[in-house]
Amino acid sequence: MSDSIVSLYRSRLAREKGTVRKDWGGRITIALAYPNDYHIGMSNLGFQVVYHLFNSKKNIVAERVFLPEYQEISLYHETGKGILSLESQSPLHRFDLIAFSLSFENDYPNILKILNLGKIPLLSEERDDLHPFIMAGGITTFMNPEPLASFIDFFLLGEAEENLDEFTELFAEIHNRRDSRSEALKFLARNIKSVYVPSFYHLSYHKNGTIKSREPTEDLIPERIDVTSKLPPDIPVATSTILTPETEFADRVLIELGRGCGRSCRFCAAGYVYRPPRIHSETHLRSCIDKVMGESKHIGLLSAAISDTPGIANITGSIIKKGGHFSISSLRADSLTQELLENLKRTGQRTLAIAPEAGSERLRRVINKHLTKDQILDAARLIARTGDFALRLYFLIGLPTETREDVAEILDLVKFIKHHIIKESRSRGRVSQIKLSVNCFVPKPFTPFQWFPMEDLSSLKEKQRWLKKAFAREGGVKVNFDVPKWAYVQSLLSLGDRRVGAMLLSSHQLHEDWFKAFRFSELNPDFFVYRPKELDEILPWDFIDHGIHKEYLIKEYKLALKEQESDVCRVGECDRCGVCKI
Repeated sequence: MSDSIVSLYRSRLAREKGTVRKDWGGRITIALAYPNDYHIGMSNLGFQVVYHLFNSKKNIVAERVFLPEYQEISLYHETGKGILSLESQSPLHRFDLIAFSLSFENDYPNILKILNLGKIPLLSEERDDLHPFIMAGGITTFMNPEPLASFIDFFLLGEAEENLDEFTELFAEIHNRRDSRSEALKFLARNIKSVYVPSFYHLSYHKNGTIKSREPTEDLIPERIDVTSKLPPDIPVATSTILTPETEFADRVLIELGRGCGRSCRFCAAGYVYRPPRIHSETHLRSCIDKVMGESKHIGLLSAAISDTPGIANITGSIIKKGGHFSISSLRADSLTQELLENLKRTGQRTLAIAPEAGSERLRRVINKHLTKDQILDAARLIARTGDFALRLYFLIGLPTETREDVAEILDLVKFIKHHIIKESRSRGRVSQIKLSVNCFVPKPFTPFQWFPMEDLSSLKEKQRWLKKAFAREGGVKVNFDVPKWAYVQSLLSLGDRRVGAMLLSSHQLHEDWFKAFRFSELNPDFFVYRPKELDEILPWDFIDHGIHKEYLIKEYKLALKEQESDVCRVGECDRCGVCKI
């Protein structure tokens, strides 16, 4: 064991508040792994919630593991020792269970890095009874776990607050009985509706490469995995439980105002897999915030759209009156109010983010954004009139049916916004900054856009070049673009089936040279990324049941092609998608 690594980890722990430390004696040991560095992992509220839920069990000790950063990796390579947990600096292979918390597909290669550094076989079929079980959960797993099927022993699909109690109880049974690896996996798959064991399913394929059938290979293994949410609306508000200066939010307590979104944007997975959307009541939130402020005056408010939260102006005003400070995530242009903006100004928020997503009214109808040009301009004027906020605008390129005219209208819309901001800011003598974040559209499972392909890389790069030149001529606007080739990889990991696992393994062996790995692949990755899917074909993720009718997604897909909007999600008032009928 490297004294330098232990010293580094103990120094990090000394800067934390809220860390859980338990003696291992007689307890199930779980390594909760985030497949990215400490800074990013500890900025993730979901990761912290799972850490708290595991450690709330008396018979469980959960310790954190992160992808080592440059200094740490060098130290590990020097010593040749396996990766260590943060809390007790214990080797990864000593744990009973390694649980990966997954939020982003582009973190998948880091799973293999962590297993490799932990001296654990990468492929599940190569592990025996002496190795820890490898489990994964998180939003990407209950959209499409198949690209990871070769590496993960089992997935726990769905929301942690709903399924962790049952899982920990039954995992304790197999642990106490000392079941063999195979028998333990059968027990979990047969007794927990949200557990998915990939090795218990056989897939066959048509000559054209699409899925022909998917069959369980063991008795009493379900054909479909049920992840429909039955959480009551009054579940405790999710908050971060560990404070550290080494995060994106620097010692702020994160509070989740709500989960999911009822706006029904057709490209947004969170708006579908977290149905029905749940927004906590003002009373519930204020009670939670009052409790949190007893420990910290610095709060980060999280939600798909902060300004959609009922009573948000009262909530933020109350934080300020009690001597607190808050920061927020994104806002909806059509629900922004003067009172909320004044509170943001008083708390020192410097940048506000809204997401038009598309430049043209036509394309915003296609994606079901429910946002007009006038509403966007009204929000920009209100922001500029209130304070010296920098305004960040989020756009997507490569959306289904997008034309060159739609891309050009991004420039036109931003020019209008800039004009109104200058006009409103003139009296103060300072002009608010405009920042653009332009990303490539990546199709997501369980959305109406799951049948669309990603746009060709050459076309996306050309659109980026045009926008970059156009905004350079315009001036006064900072533009950031994502990298299309990494959007391609994300699409592959988002849309692929278990055959993509071979590409992921090859990329790992080639030091993450994805495109070299593609050249060695027996299957062309374009098959998953660029191929429009038939509405009646079996999709890799069709075995997961979120309660959403596929017919509803098909109807929304067809409405998109007709450039027609549909109504927003009205919880409990309709059964269009099927979720509220359950």
